[in-house]
Amino acid sequence: MDRRSFLKSAGVGALFAPVLAKQVFAAPEQPLVAVAEGKDYPGITRKAINALGGMKRFVKTGDTVVVKPNIGWDRSVDLAANTHPQVVRAVVEECLAAGARRVKVFDHTCNDPRRCYVNSGMEAALKGMRQVELKQLEPERFRKVALNGQFLKEWELYDEALSANVYINVPIAKHHGLSRLTLGLKNVMGIMGGNRGYTHRNLDTALADVNSFFKPHLTIIDATRILTAHGPQGGNIADVKVLNTVIASRDVVAADAFATTLFGLKPADIAVTVAAHKRGLGEMNLNNVKVVRV
Repeated sequence: MDRRSFLKSAGVGALFAPVLAKQVFAAPEQPLVAVAEGKDYPGITRKAINALGGMKRFVKTGDTVVVKPNIGWDRSVDLAANTHPQVVRAVVEECLAAGARRVKVFDHTCNDPRRCYVNSGMEAALKGMRQVELKQLEPERFRKVALNGQFLKEWELYDEALSANVYINVPIAKHHGLSRLTLGLKNVMGIMGGNRGYTHRNLDTALADVNSFFKPHLTIIDATRILTAHGPQGGNIADVKVLNTVIASRDVVAADAFATTLFGLKPADIAVTVAAHKRGLGEMNLNNVKVVRV
């Protein structure tokens, strides 16, 4: 068969064969993790966000945004039990600059909420900011939702998190006595009501259940100083290691996986990370993750 006969018999489809083959065999896009380092905590937070394309990729004009840090403990900033307030303020400022109509900041605290919000430095950091609400949770605003999970079939979640246009997850990286580490995936407990102690019976599966139902749009991990032992509450400055680092990613599993290495551990060492990866919630193999340092 000569060339002209072949093209005639193949028809138009042959012309598109290279394009179709490219689509079929193209590798999926790698998750991106941005890592920023420096002593200017607001500055490195903004650099990490900008490395992902800027806050306008996540927040649109008129959006209601929930920024969910860890404010769970009655501890001062230096003890690394809570997310650094300068990191949180920078995230909030970026949301407002992107056009957010309102930004809500809250956490389901373990200690007295008033003391947690004050002694963590969060109240002072956000005081006077227009369109920003640092609020204590209202018990009547938890609502039961069907998770249909492997361990949790249903659970009470906070409705202001569920109804927000954008949910930004801002945990601190620290040791945890039960889960070894608490990072982005575990920070979802801050919107959970009910008897949260029940989840400790099968914590990694429970957290994968909740994260399968409720996914953050953006995760920003505060590793400016990390708690290396006696977490999650801490209390001893000797357990704190200053790293001056902020990590950001759309992929909460990839963010957690990278943050795990800061503790000299591997992602596979953290059961919650493994469980979430198996559910398809993100990438834990750092060889398949694009890490950008800024």
